[in-house]
Amino acid sequence: RTYSGTETEGQLLNSFVQYFGDSLGRKIKRMPLIEETVLPGDSLLTLPVVIIGNGPSGICLSYLLSGYRPYLSPEAIHPNPILHTKLEEARHLSIVDQDLEYLSEGLEGRSSNPVAVLFDTLLHPDADFGYDYPPVLHWKLEQHNYIPHIVLGKGPPGGAWHSMEGSMLTISFGDWMELPGLSFKEWAASKRRNIKSDRVMPEEIACYYKHYVKVMGLQKNFRDNVYITSVSRLYREKDDEGSSHQNEDISTQDLEMEDGQKSLIKRNWEVRGYQRATDGSHVPFCLFAENVALATGTFDSPGRLQVEGEDFPFVLHSMSDFGAAISKGKLRGKADPVLIVGAGLTAADAVLCAYNNNIPVVHVFRRRVTDTSLIFKQLPKKLYPEYHKVYHMMCTQSHTVDSNQHSAYTSFPEHNVLSFKPEMKCVLQSASGLKKILKFSVALVLIGSHPNLFFLKDQGHSIGHHSNQPITCKGNPIEIDPYTYECTKEANLFALGPLVGDNFVRFLKGGALGIARCLAIRQKKKHELIESGDGGGDGVP
Repeated sequence: RTYSGTETEGQLLNSFVQYFGDSLGRKIKRMPLIEETVLPGDSLLTLPVVIIGNGPSGICLSYLLSGYRPYLSPEAIHPNPILHTKLEEARHLSIVDQDLEYLSEGLEGRSSNPVAVLFDTLLHPDADFGYDYPPVLHWKLEQHNYIPHIVLGKGPPGGAWHSMEGSMLTISFGDWMELPGLSFKEWAASKRRNIKSDRVMPEEIACYYKHYVKVMGLQKNFRDNVYITSVSRLYREKDDEGSSHQNEDISTQDLEMEDGQKSLIKRNWEVRGYQRATDGSHVPFCLFAENVALATGTFDSPGRLQVEGEDFPFVLHSMSDFGAAISKGKLRGKADPVLIVGAGLTAADAVLCAYNNNIPVVHVFRRRVTDTSLIFKQLPKKLYPEYHKVYHMMCTQSHTVDSNQHSAYTSFPEHNVLSFKPEMKCVLQSASGLKKILKFSVALVLIGSHPNLFFLKDQGHSIGHHSNQPITCKGNPIEIDPYTYECTKEANLFALGPLVGDNFVRFLKGGALGIARCLAIRQKKKHELIESGDGGGDGVP
């Protein structure tokens, strides 16, 4: 990497100091922004929370940490009578201050995380039954509940929504994409945006999220164009209060001395990275945090087939690359079809995109068309006609039915890609073992995506449900406490959103609620300790 000069680094430092100086007053000595060769000292500021990722997960968590609190609305009656009775019992308390395990007991929904189901039914009561009931909550800004934090993201607030293909509609309704306290429909109307249906384009959602941060007064907590390079634990020798050192390879056993006393104690997190300046230079920084919340989503690394020839330049792995190839005219007049691999909604989007641009398609996927786990089986036909059009073609225009491989669309169910060849050919294998060779103009592999947690030790493999395996949204999400969203295998590390299996915006908001409650309880205990003169830790209360 290249680093900019002192002046640019100083400007970044001053922006941190100005905000956190205003927020924390005399607690500030100097900002935890240091050269990468300098070891951290105790005099540097430790923030209570650093949030990595500025998509809807990070935005919603910042909203709650900023002091916004949900209360049961005076006139509200939840359609679930048992839940409503529980809410009435503590109407004077915000939901953040209530027992989330008690409230979520017995609720069922489309998330495996109980707090996600709870918060969703409070914001969208009985939505899965087709009802459009208003939220039963109203929001209050309580400044005394503010917990200092910073949200770090690669781009503008909204995360991956700013880089999604703009011509496709969202799978969820616009109302389900909204964040607490700002109705999407009202925002769209105020911006004079013509929302023709309940489903909207990603660019509308991205714009809404960016505006949300501004209108809710959260922008002071956000830093854009920030790239994280490492997040690691700090350890301190117990008999050496004046020095700290990092050691990620220390095991639990190493923490014990011969006489049974701990020789090292875990301290806070060290977050290192750089901010990309307007001139393209990189400004390094180092932050220290009591708690880190992972809100990075899963769009960082496209899924790969791991087959021979996948790195050829004519094998693409994103809709944006495919769209760019079409807009540049690279596929115009090509006799050979586009090869699309995958049976999810993104692959269906690619089929539609090619179809609408009169580009022939060969569609390859591993599953049977009758497989009940196919996403198309879960979508009502009336609400998602375009996806059911693709599914209909998958079923009726198989290579076994249509022998003309150069028609507008041909599907190859129950086929795997064995390899790509340099002459732009692909070797397929059927479930029976029969091999076929197809020629194509460009290949597009769309088989999902995975989070890139390279900045964690072992890329975060140790914190999943299945140790020593990559983190994935479906197969191996991060293992968390279901009510606090704290990693069960690493204290003071939290995760929410797709990283814990909640792909839909509807449900990731529950993660923000669980984390906010957990941190609020800990901050309260910390204040009580400070007031009683029993300590205060390394961080800022």
